[in-house]
Formats: sequence, C-alpha cells, structure tokens
Amino acid sequence: MSEHSSNNAQKDEVKNDFIRNIIRDDVNAQKYEQIVTRFPPEPNGYLHLGHVKSICLNFGVAKEFGGVCNLRFDDTNPTAEKQDFIDNIENDVKWLGFEWAGEAYHASSYFDQLHAWAIQLIEQGDAYVDLQTPEQIRDNRGSFNEAGKPSPQRDASVEENLALFNDMKDGKYAEGKAVLRAKIDMASPNMNLRDPVIYRVMHQSHHQTGDKWCIYPMYDFAHPLSDALEGITHSLCTLEFEDHRPFYDWVIAKIGFDVPPHQYEFSRLNVDHTLTSKRKLKQLVDEGIVSGWDDPRMPTVAGMRRRGYTPEGLRDFCERVGVTKADSVVDFRLLEFSVRQSLETTTGRGMAVLKPLKVTITNFSEAVSSWDTQKADSVNARFDDATQTLWLTQPKHPNVDMGEREIPFTETLYIDQGDYEIEPPAGYKRLSPEKPEIRLRNTYVLAVTEHITDENGNVVELKATIDPATLGNNPEGRKVKGVIHWVSASQGVPATVRMYEQLFSAEDPSSVADVHQALNPDSLTELNAVVEPSLANAAAGTRFQFEREGYFIADSEDHSTDKPVFNQIVSLRDSYKPA
Repeated sequence: MSEHSSNNAQKDEVKNDFIRNIIRDDVNAQKYEQIVTRFPPEPNGYLHLGHVKSICLNFGVAKEFGGVCNLRFDDTNPTAEKQDFIDNIENDVKWLGFEWAGEAYHASSYFDQLHAWAIQLIEQGDAYVDLQTPEQIRDNRGSFNEAGKPSPQRDASVEENLALFNDMKDGKYAEGKAVLRAKIDMASPNMNLRDPVIYRVMHQSHHQTGDKWCIYPMYDFAHPLSDALEGITHSLCTLEFEDHRPFYDWVIAKIGFDVPPHQYEFSRLNVDHTLTSKRKLKQLVDEGIVSGWDDPRMPTVAGMRRRGYTPEGLRDFCERVGVTKADSVVDFRLLEFSVRQSLETTTGRGMAVLKPLKVTITNFSEAVSSWDTQKADSVNARFDDATQTLWLTQPKHPNVDMGEREIPFTETLYIDQGDYEIEPPAGYKRLSPEKPEIRLRNTYVLAVTEHITDENGNVVELKATIDPATLGNNPEGRKVKGVIHWVSASQGVPATVRMYEQLFSAEDPSSVADVHQALNPDSLTELNAVVEPSLANAAAGTRFQFEREGYFIADSEDHSTDKPVFNQIVSLRDSYKPA
C-alpha cells in the first residue's frame, strides 16, 4: 500500500463512527432520496467550542454522503435572543469553512404552522391549557420516585381548551398565568413526558416576527416539528437530549409525517479547564471579567478566532476527538496540538523580544565598515550610511516560499532578558560570564564583554562585540554553540504582546459553584515587547511565528502599525503527543 493510500485509509477509519455507520446503512438501503442534516443553534449567545464539534459533524456528514445541511436558528425565546447573535453565528459557521443549504432558516418562520399544529393536538385531545402557577406545575410534576399529580384542567373539554388557547394568543393572560401542555403521562418514569409545556405566554417583541405573537412555542415542541418541515433525515444532537427523544418522537407521531425525522445522540465535547455553559460565559461578559464574547481567552468561536486559532486546526481537532456515545474529557493540549500543526507551514517568521535587555555593540562601526560590496551580496545585505543600519534580507519562512523581509541590524540591540544569566542554572546554554559567545540569528557571533546591573542587582545592559568575519560564516578555530533572536533598539517597534494561559485554573470549571473561584488569575499577561518592523507593518489578523517564542497574531481589533498588538496563539512546542 502506498503512503498516500495509507493516509486515506487512516482518515476513513477516523470517520467510521456510529453516526456515519447509521447514515451509510440508510444510504445503502435507499431509505431517503437525500441526506439532510441541520445545525440548529439558539441565538442567545455566541457559539463555543462544543458547537464546533456539532458543526463539523452535521456539515461534514452531509457533504460526505452527498446531502445538504441547513442552518436553522431555533429562536423561540425572544427575551434572550439578539440579531447580533444571529449575525455572529453565521460568520462563525462560514469562518469554520462550511456553507449551509439555501438561506438560513428560523423556527420563527414556522410560528403560524406550529400554532396550527398546537390546535390540532388540542382537537385530538393531546393538549390542554393549564391555569396553574409555574410553582404549582413544578411541585405537581412529582419526582423520580413519585408520580406527578394531574392538573385540575387536564380533563377539560376540547372546546374549552380551544377557547382558552385562543385567549392566550389574544393576550388575555399575563405571563405565567396560562400554558399549553401536551397530554401524555403524569406517571411516566421519564420526567420529560409528564405533560410538558409546549406553549407559554410572553409579552415580548420578537427580533424576527415583531409584535405578532404573545405566545411562543417551547424549544422541545418547535424543534422536532421544524426538523420535519425541513425534511431533516438525521437530527444529530448531544447526549443531554437523549431523555428528550421520546417526546420528540411523540410530537412527530401525533402530528403525522410521511417521512419522519429521527434523532440520534452523540457525546458532547468536554475539554479540561474549559467552560461551555452559555449562561456562565454570559456572566463573565456581563461582569466585565473578560473584555467581551470575543475575548481571546473565551472558548467561543469568536474568541478563538481573535486568539489566532485557525479553522483548519479546529476541524482537525474535532476529527481527532471523533464521535462516540461515551462521555469523556479531552485534554486541552490536543486542541493546541491541532492548531500548532496548522500553523507550522502557513505562518511567516519574525523576531520579537518579549522582555527586552539592551545590548550595545562597542565595535559596531569598525566591524560593519570592514566588509565590502562583494561580501554584502553574498549574505544578501545592504548598509545604510545615513542611519548606520545594516539591512539583512531573509526569507519569511525557511521552507515555504512566502517572500522575503528586511531586518535592521544596528549598534544597539535588544535580546531577551532570559538569554543572559549572571549565575546560570544547570544545563543553561545561553549567555553568561562563563559562556560569553553566541550566534545572533542570521548575523554575527556576539561576545559579551561586560554586564551592567541596577541597584537591585538586575542586569540592565550588556556591552559586547561582534566578530566581523562571522556574518554568514562560522568562526575559525572555535565552535560557538547556541543561537538567540534579537531586535534593533533604534529600528525595532514597541509592541504590546498578550500572553495567555487558560481562563480557568479548575480542571472542571462547571463543577465549581461560583465561577469566580474557577478563574485563573494569570490567564492574561501583557508585555511591553519590541518587534522587527516587518511584524509591526503587518495587517491585523496576520499570524506569525515569533522565533523561539511561539505563534502570534496581530490583534483584529487593537493592532495598528503605530501601536502593534499581538495575541499569543500557542507556544512553539509542547511535549504533548496525541494518542
């Protein structure tokens, strides 16, 4: 078997999950004319990492089996929904690399039909208006060990229920004073079948339908019927909806469809140190704990996009996680691994010093003036007399043709503070009094001759020389180990660099009662860095590998050439290896 065939076989094996096996069997049995799936978010927040798995699955299987996937907004609760959420969800899906069939759908577009079907259930004796208070309904629902108590209105006539439901529609009831319930079984061991509420009064304007309605269907009622209206063949959802499937099937059966949809459940995406509760994420936004839904620390698609994660990396992550029925917790490092893999051959290189330490080259003029034009051509460099700057031309990527960049080399440089230690720890391989020589990336061998400290003993400046013969050459008669990055002090550009750790220090933030106690106080650190000019001049949204530091992106909101701002995407490497 060729390497190419082997890679394809591995991909096929990864995608051979139980959902795809079900669809494959249905396709082989010619059960449907076409496979139709849907991604049905509620527009009450921004999409998060858990949604990414559902998006990849629903859109992925539709494409694999020659079908289509709908984007449908299950917008049945106008108090929590906004057009802003709708717009961002559409942007997120497109950014992830998927296109839905036709125009986006809305459950609110079906409100007339859903209302008609609610009347049908009343006429069939399968629904009734309940005038109990919400507290009474909750108390009379019973428990897992005790059957529920029927409502006093449960056995009212069809005519009475039709009149009451019409009064609800006409706005004659205040919120909480009347609901429409399905009439199923108050003693069912499945609490979702104990006469669930299917319509409630809400005197709220809807972002799509305006003030046409003051009653709105419940999600569990609207969802299966929306699936049926759209001809969904495989309604894929996470395991928390497994107990809701009997009601899904009940609604579909009671209304009656020639080709009914079927619901299939898969395990939700659980990632350690990550929270995907929209309610708690909203709390972080509302309290100003994060800067917004797109804060780069947030596990929202908007936040991950601003952080610099790639759609390719997120799709690869979801493919590696796979689709099962067993709940598990995924190591966050797998996500970072996938993102890092996607960045290796797609990002240009650059040098940025995150914690600058000044270096003055005492023989700069003498060393630079000693090379001739022929030498300059051989190392692809030019010297600007006016600014006393040696401009070095280097590729933007060592292995991929991305063009070239010019790097200024001057008498005064910055290196990282961590690259010089007066008393280095064991195994330290950079600069120290005992090891004064090192190669500066793409330039000369540098030798430290003196270090200057402040009153606290901290090194604040190095004096050094460069070996003129080592530009593009190894030094004669000695071996210099180690290469460090640098930035010109006079030509480099001050920049803000945001370093990130996980937003939550708790491994399972959802298990912590108070979300504040799960937060990592070191989730964001801002550094006053200096970057080479090619980085500062890049457009917002451009990703880079800062040499020896990691992968970064020019922030989409705050970055400018005058005031560059970069967000750390992921570290340069990690010991983690996927199974």
